Amino acid sequence: MVGAVTAGRVRRVNGPLVEVTGLADLAMSDLVALGAARLPGEVVALGTTAASVQAYEYTGGLAVGDPVTPLGRPLSARLGPWLLGGVFDGLLRPLGSAPTWLEPDTDQPDTDQHSTGAAWPWEPAVEVGADVAPGEVLGTVPEAGSVDYRVLVPPGVRGRVERLAPTGPHPADRPVAVVAGTAVGVGTSWPVRRPRPVVRRIPTAEPLLTGQRVLDALFPVARGSSAAVPGGFGTGKTMLLQQVAKWCTADVIVYVGCGERGNEMADVLDELSRLVDPRSGRPLAGRTVIIANTSNMPMMAREASIYTGVTVAEHFRDMGHHAVVIADSTSRWAEALREFASRSGALPAEEGYPAGLASALAAFYERAGRFVTLGGAEASVTIIGAVSPPGGDITEPVTAHTERFVRGLWSLDRSLAYARHYPAVGWTGSFARDAEGLAVWYARNGDPGWGPRRARMVSLLADADRLADLAELVGTTSLPGRERVVLLGGRLLREAVLQQSAQDPDDAHCTAEKTTALVDTVLAVVDACAALVERGVIATEIEEVDFSPVLRAAAETPPDAVDEVLARRDAMLRTLEALA
Repeated sequence: MVGAVTAGRVRRVNGPLVEVTGLADLAMSDLVALGAARLPGEVVALGTTAASVQAYEYTGGLAVGDPVTPLGRPLSARLGPWLLGGVFDGLLRPLGSAPTWLEPDTDQPDTDQHSTGAAWPWEPAVEVGADVAPGEVLGTVPEAGSVDYRVLVPPGVRGRVERLAPTGPHPADRPVAVVAGTAVGVGTSWPVRRPRPVVRRIPTAEPLLTGQRVLDALFPVARGSSAAVPGGFGTGKTMLLQQVAKWCTADVIVYVGCGERGNEMADVLDELSRLVDPRSGRPLAGRTVIIANTSNMPMMAREASIYTGVTVAEHFRDMGHHAVVIADSTSRWAEALREFASRSGALPAEEGYPAGLASALAAFYERAGRFVTLGGAEASVTIIGAVSPPGGDITEPVTAHTERFVRGLWSLDRSLAYARHYPAVGWTGSFARDAEGLAVWYARNGDPGWGPRRARMVSLLADADRLADLAELVGTTSLPGRERVVLLGGRLLREAVLQQSAQDPDDAHCTAEKTTALVDTVLAVVDACAALVERGVIATEIEEVDFSPVLRAAAETPPDAVDEVLARRDAMLRTLEALA
């Protein structure tokens, strides 16, 4: 029995790395309790006489000879209806008022703190005697949040429903059903480093709309895909990710603050608590899970927080929901890996990072996807990770390896950020591998012009950038009229479509229909200007036209005001036609 093993002792403490002896039955990734405070730690290496453990708490006060107790299970997350709207640390322990990482004795690693004294409303969805399979819905918890919380048959359990709790409130630590001799509660535990099982992976087919025009129109991401946001300090990574978290078309948002500043996490919590979900009319926080492992929290809990966030997303995916994991930032997670590797004596690779960095990144992003769940539903997990390259050097290992494994890259341009152009997503360094497949989806769903429209935008921006470099040498007035129209079109596209204010209530997010109307408006105006040049109108006269109605259309109209945008387009076309 695991509980009978009492000979384990601490032999050495080196920050979060603890060497223990006297435990012969340990396995890799097993969880242990260190010292009298029972600090949680995970076995990361096994030797002939000792084992290495990474501690997930501050190890100050832990001494040689302190007892070590094996818990007989891997590091697991406790999953349940309490997640929605909650704030948790990297090990998915609730962060209420007191900082639990400073009071380890109040939150034992082998105790379910979530279920203490909590009762949840329960509504059964099957009857006693029914035969059920893994992933089938046994019942629901109606008041868990803004999305349906479904209690499922656990993986590997199949058979007859032997007992079912009646409708009404039930404590979270008591079973609500018994299936083939297995007790099922409203909550469950799952090892965070092991993906939850599915029937099969299926191709991504539909877009994840973010409400940000530069992303939805130029660099889209599909549901079940992955994207990275590299950018130096001050380029707006956190703000962009917060905007995606607030406005994307996902059922559940898992926001992982991995090693970021506490004031940024406070801003996220404040924004989500005040925003109203347009689909339910309830606070947006009701379908959000916040994992806050800020820079002043234990370093190795930061390493675990990434896996914890994906496990939470997979939990809701199994219920048939589309989940999005936003990790800010994976660079801080990689730095935790590097720090621990240096303490454990691992051979360093590029810039001191462990040799397994690329494999760890690949395994993390591989957990994104669109799947058929055990219950037969189609659901997805989308992963969006920020990367903070030191000094903005995108050739450093974390950024370089991440680019290999993601489907989309939203590279933030420092020059755009310094010019107050937000979101500062650069169109030269970014890519979207999902764009071709999503063009097919749009064509099948009533918008066959999405693909050609995007191609036209990419071409116009590239031509405008090329001519801007030439104009700096010879002057704009030295260029032919046709090329001056291209420069004008690039400016209109940047300022009227791609630029977006997160502080403006009308411009903070934009529907797909309004985005299409804005792009069509700019392209129609550019075509009209090119036609005027062909008819002999001097380019200077065109440049002197007041294009402000088009430039202000996004900010001066509501997020779904398509007709108002098209009205401005028609008025501008009439103004241009008058020049002829």
